[in-house]
Amino acid sequence: MRWGIFSDIHSNLEALEAVIKAYKSLNVDAYLCLGDVVGYGANPVECIQMTRDFARITIAGNHDWAVAGLFCLDYFNDWARSAALWTQERLDSANRNLLASLKIVYKNEDLILVHGSLNDPEEFNYMINYLEASKTFSLMDKAICFIGHTHSPGVFIQDKQQRVDYQNEVNLKLRQDCRYIVNVGSVGQPRDGNNKASLCVLDTKKRQVLVKRVNYDIKSAQAKIVAVGLPQFLAARLSEGR
Repeated sequence: MRWGIFSDIHSNLEALEAVIKAYKSLNVDAYLCLGDVVGYGANPVECIQMTRDFARITIAGNHDWAVAGLFCLDYFNDWARSAALWTQERLDSANRNLLASLKIVYKNEDLILVHGSLNDPEEFNYMINYLEASKTFSLMDKAICFIGHTHSPGVFIQDKQQRVDYQNEVNLKLRQDCRYIVNVGSVGQPRDGNNKASLCVLDTKKRQVLVKRVNYDIKSAQAKIVAVGLPQFLAARLSEGR
C-alpha cells in the first residue's frame, strides 16, 4: 500500500493543487489528511471541497475545530484569530458541520494519524522536543505515527532501548526494531525556511517513508490574501517559508 499523507493546507488553494498534481505521478493508492484544511489563506471553501473529494480520511486540526466553534480562539495569536474569524464568516453551515465532524485521531492496520500529539490530542500540543515525542511514543500501538501542526517536516525515531533521536530529513527505510513519529510538514504554510509545499508518501511494502517538496504559485496565493483583507503578514511569510 502506498499512502499519500499531507497536512496544514491552510486555505492555500495554489499549494494544494500543486501537491495533488505531484501525487498523481507517485502511484499513490489512497490519501490521508492530517488537518488544518482552513485558516490563514484565502480559499477555505475550495480547499475543504477539494480535500473532501481527494482524501480518504481527514482528521481535525486546531484551525478546523476553531472555525467550527470547537476550539477556543483565545489560544491563537492575532493573525490566526483574524483569519479564523474571517473564515467563519465565509463558510456555510454544511462546511462548518463538515469541519466539526472531523475526528481527532485515526488508526488503521498500518499507521496512526494525529494533528499534534497523542497525549491530550484535543489540546493540539506541539511536538517540538524529545519529551513531547516520548509521551506520544508511550501511547502508540503501531510502529509509525504521522503528525503535522508545526509546519516543519522531520522524524523522531525510537530504538528498541527506547532511546529517541531526531532528524530533519524524512527519507527513511523503516526498521523492524524502531518506531517512528513523522511530521509531514505543511502544504500551505511551511515554516522550516523552505517555501515549497510539503507532501509525504508511505510505502508499506517497501517500508519506506519520503517527504517531498514541490513548487507552487506563491505570488497568486499572496495576492488573494491581500485582496480579501487578511493580514499582510500572512501573505509575506509564504515567500520566506516561516
